[in-house]
Amino acid sequence: MTKINQYLLVLFLLLVMFSGAFLSVLNESFTFDETAHIGAGYSYLLKQDYRLNPEHPPLIKNIAAVPLLFLDLNFPMEDAAWQTGHPAQWWAQFDFANQFIYHSNNDPQQILIFSKLPMILILVILGFFIFKFAKKFFGFEVAFLSLVFFVFSPTFIAHGRLVTTDVGATLGFLLATYCWLQYLKNPKRKNIILAGLTFGLALLIKFSLILLVPFFIIVTLSYVFLFKKSFWQYLGRSLLAGIIGVIFVVWPVYALNTAGYSPERQLSDTLLVLESNSMGFLKDFCIGMVKTPLLRPLGHYFLGLLMATQRTAIGNSVYFMGMLSGSGWWFYFPIIYLLKVPLAFHVLTLMVLLFIAHCLIREKIYSSFLLKVKEWLRNNFTVFAMLVFLAIYWFTSMSGKLNIGVRHILPTFPFAYMLVSLSTIKIIAAVRKRFWKRLLLVALGILLSWYIFSSINTFPHYLSYYNELAGGTDNGYQYAVDSNYDWGQDMKRLKDWLTEESRRNNIYSLKIDYFGGGDPEYYFGDRYQYFDPKKGPTKGWLAISINQLQAGLGEPVAEKEFAGETGYYKWLKDYQPVARAGKSIFIYQIK
Repeated sequence: MTKINQYLLVLFLLLVMFSGAFLSVLNESFTFDETAHIGAGYSYLLKQDYRLNPEHPPLIKNIAAVPLLFLDLNFPMEDAAWQTGHPAQWWAQFDFANQFIYHSNNDPQQILIFSKLPMILILVILGFFIFKFAKKFFGFEVAFLSLVFFVFSPTFIAHGRLVTTDVGATLGFLLATYCWLQYLKNPKRKNIILAGLTFGLALLIKFSLILLVPFFIIVTLSYVFLFKKSFWQYLGRSLLAGIIGVIFVVWPVYALNTAGYSPERQLSDTLLVLESNSMGFLKDFCIGMVKTPLLRPLGHYFLGLLMATQRTAIGNSVYFMGMLSGSGWWFYFPIIYLLKVPLAFHVLTLMVLLFIAHCLIREKIYSSFLLKVKEWLRNNFTVFAMLVFLAIYWFTSMSGKLNIGVRHILPTFPFAYMLVSLSTIKIIAAVRKRFWKRLLLVALGILLSWYIFSSINTFPHYLSYYNELAGGTDNGYQYAVDSNYDWGQDMKRLKDWLTEESRRNNIYSLKIDYFGGGDPEYYFGDRYQYFDPKKGPTKGWLAISINQLQAGLGEPVAEKEFAGETGYYKWLKDYQPVARAGKSIFIYQIK
């Protein structure tokens, strides 16, 4: 296949992904985190004031807000959340965003479409770069197969449409890793600069990508040892790349976003945020930077990093397989990965692992083990680097207490796609007999068809996707909710249901217990009734987000690990929902 035909095929696949992502979002409402990101991002560009949402870096929010600058939107300057709220007040960013999007004479649907389009473009760019990365190191066949896994991934399509940092973080880590490997193999000036710039870019997308620092240290030291390079030369070059990233990327972007943020207000907000922080000298170091005019932008970056680190360490109240906990489970991400990734990919992964185990036994790897490992590392350094990253990211994710969605391990997916694709292509190439080669190709074709069907079949409910092990998309909520299933995306579908159903059953009002970024008052007006499920059973038509329902049904794993109230929806076990809005909102009629 010619190079032109290869890229035409890539373009076609990416257009398929773009279409699926864009069309699936047209009838959805904002998810929980999106409104905060959009309101904050718009305020950064319009006011150069970073008082809102510092626990996430600015780049993705900036990009999402750029199209909004052309819409002549009203900015709620007098809103209390903007005037008196501060970063330590979790509610302030959401109250401000709600006021900005729904109650300032702006068009929420217009804001939704214009802010999500740049995110879908980032998703497409990520797909192209996955292909480029894999093609550079492993060839076209591996790159194409990796791209197929990406393009038809329900999870990537789901989160690639959202104004959140997870897909952008995946692009950031992949780009930074690619440039760092290029620099290691060819440490000329251009590659050192590119490694530094992409490292800085990654730091501006999500704070978890600070894990690139230990990752780069390990792969750099490994490269120096394996290929007998000068330690001091690579140490100096690596430090230079890091400095380039911080000074020429992180500092100027934060400086632009904080230009209108008064030093007095920034210091006051920082002190309030760090009041309960127990990180000792790091806390004092951050305050010292904020007090220094030249370092003020980096001080705000460091503040966000401390906030994100503390949240990961503290955790979040979450439902998982009938249990409720605020401290999480070490096995949360392995199980979520098993259930949220199409089963066909797991089957292929298992086949690859069995074949690798067979080869290791046949080659008697235990004989001259260290020599063989060293030789393999020298010949497969890129694969080794990928495995190191997977180990670091998975270990950190499983050790943390923030168990709120498969999206938090998305940066590991591209390397998983590439490693499985590489092994698959090698297995097929290693088979000599025509019959067995054809059999393997047929098996691969069946698995790919199954994988693609899993994605197409879940349209447009990508966010709620679960594979067959979990009983499919309709039943996945029994395992985990939040951003795995119900993040508030179906509020608009609930409105459509009420409009249609009111003609048949003369329904006027609806009691709603909702979790997400939609505003029930905006969508339903005086037809919306708030109800507090903790006050006991209630009659009428009820619409309940499954996230809220599971929180009211689950059992705390231990009293000390879950301080919230639960059990308040157990009376609903005697009833069955009469309908669903999308996948994530159950509708009951209680007589």
